[in-house]
Order: sequence, then structure tokens, then C-alpha cells
Amino acid sequence: MIEVNHLTRVFRTYKKPPGFWSGVRGLFHREFEEISAARDISFSITEGEFVGFLGPNGAGKTTTLKMLAGLIHPTGGTARVAGFEPAKRENAYRRIFALVLGQKNQLWWDLPASESFALLRAIYGLSAADYQRTLDELVDLLDVRSKLDVMVRELSLGERMKMELIAALLHRPRVLFLDEPTIGLDVVSQKAVRRFLHDYNRRYKVTILLTSHYMADIQKLCERVIVIHRGSKIYDGNLDRLESSAGNRQKIVTFLPGLSSVEGPGLGQAEGFAPGSGPAFPNGWSSRFGPTTRTGDGKFIVRVPSENVVAVSQEILNRGPVADITIEDIPLEDVIAELFQSQ
Repeated sequence: MIEVNHLTRVFRTYKKPPGFWSGVRGLFHREFEEISAARDISFSITEGEFVGFLGPNGAGKTTTLKMLAGLIHPTGGTARVAGFEPAKRENAYRRIFALVLGQKNQLWWDLPASESFALLRAIYGLSAADYQRTLDELVDLLDVRSKLDVMVRELSLGERMKMELIAALLHRPRVLFLDEPTIGLDVVSQKAVRRFLHDYNRRYKVTILLTSHYMADIQKLCERVIVIHRGSKIYDGNLDRLESSAGNRQKIVTFLPGLSSVEGPGLGQAEGFAPGSGPAFPNGWSSRFGPTTRTGDGKFIVRVPSENVVAVSQEILNRGPVADITIEDIPLEDVIAELFQSQ
């Protein structure tokens, strides 16, 4: 459904030095800086896939989506969506995709959403029966029927985003580009939007490319992720494989109160704490089991390979009384941050 080959977009910006005379010189001789927002990106997405598109701010995610939507022309490379070349902006192509930008509105601010929907019906040439059937389905799925005749400016952020999704899906697109659709939403609204997108994708096999800084969105919706950094693709594959790419590590969080009087070399000493300030663990703990840090509330956090979790847990319990011990996966945010740092 989506084929991207060596897609590149370079922005040329004018560098204005400070000062009045520098501005005058700039009238005759200008210096420009070229910034590669997207650099040699290639990937393909099959019909019905729900793919996460990840990267830090400025990585080129939105630029890539805009090139796929035909809003920006690429500097190099090619892109095809459902057989169309987005840059040509053919009417037939514009009828099969939708782009939702979480920080941009397509609805008229001072009108009820229902009137914007009626305008979109006319733009796409939808029949009255098809329009009403689709609208009723989407309104019920998102539970916003009572808000259809409320001015958009008076809707909550979550309600506005739901209306934006309805507006994007009225013409039954085959491809949906979502750029931060849950940004700024509360937890309840995020869950509602995620549930809707999951069900809609499963029901209609719509191809969806999603960017989000909320890892819960990616983990709940996407099996595959594409990660870009500084305009280049650095990962494309299964989300589970990405989560285990940091050596399949987990972290053990343990709380050990009342052990400062234990004799012998302590973990605190190995980590730079004063003698007697921490529980007694054997020398070389950190080097044998992984980096260890101590929090202000008396907890020790030990990051270890998953195959050592049982051995480390047993040793912790054998060294003395333990008030609490928990074992958790390293958050996906940390794994991705490590991936960026390694580039």
C-alpha cells in the first residue's frame, strides 16, 4: 500500500547574522544552511498494517507524513501510496487518504462540527445515504452524538480530537496518516481514541501510519515500528524485538530498610556512598550483575540481563530482610532513548 524509496527532503534556510549592517549585507550576499529533515528513508507497508512511526522532535516524522500526503515535495527519492504518486496531488489520490495533525484543526472553529461534516460531504461528493450511514457509525463509536451541534470552540480537547477523526474518516479512506492524535488528551480520552483506532483498523483494514510521543499509543496499537533519528531510518521491525534490543534487560527494584548496621562492604560503597549507608552486598556486585543506583527513598535499582533475574533476586533475599522487591521490564521510552544515543 505504501512504498517509500530513498525519500529525502532538504530545507534551505537563510542564516541572518545579528546586527544592522549584517542585515544590509544580506541584501546583496546571503548565506544559506541546508537541513535534511528526511534523509534516504525507505520502507514499505502492506494493506491493513498499523505501523508506529517514532523519533525525537525534529527527526523528520511530520515531514515524511506531509510528503506522503503530497503537502511537501521530496528533494529526492520516490513515494507511492496505493499506486499513486503523492506529489502529483491527483483528485483520485486525495479521495483515498486522510491526514490528521494533532496540533492542527480542520474543523471550522466557530461552527458546530456537524456543519463542517456537511461541507466535507459536498467536497467529497458523498451521497446522502452513505454520508449519514458513515456519520452515524463514527459518532456512535466515539460517543459524541450529543456534541454534534456544539460549536467546536466550546468542545473539550478530547471531544475536538474525536470530531477531527470523524472528519478524516467520513469519506472512508484506505490510508490514514496520524500525527500525534492523542497529544494533550487526558488518560480517559487517550484510551477512547486508542480503542476506536484499534477497532476501526481491524474492522476496515485501513492502513495506518501513526506518530506519537506517548509510548502507550504505540504499545497498544502497533506490532511494527519504524524509528528515525536525525532524518534517517535506524530501525524497522517488530515492536517486541525493539523492546528486547537493549540486550533483553530488565530492572530489579528493591527496598531494603534497616540494614545499615550490617557489617562488611556494602553496595553503597561500591557506588560511591559512605560506608554503612547501604545494605551489605558482596564486592563486585555492580560488575557481575549490572549497574546499580540508589534512590533517595532507600531503594536500590539493579539493571541485569533477564537470565540473571532469578539469581540476583535470590542473592538479594539471602543477604538479609527485604521489605519489598519488584521486577519490571525496562520502559520502552528508555529502550528507544538508548537506541538514539547509540547512533
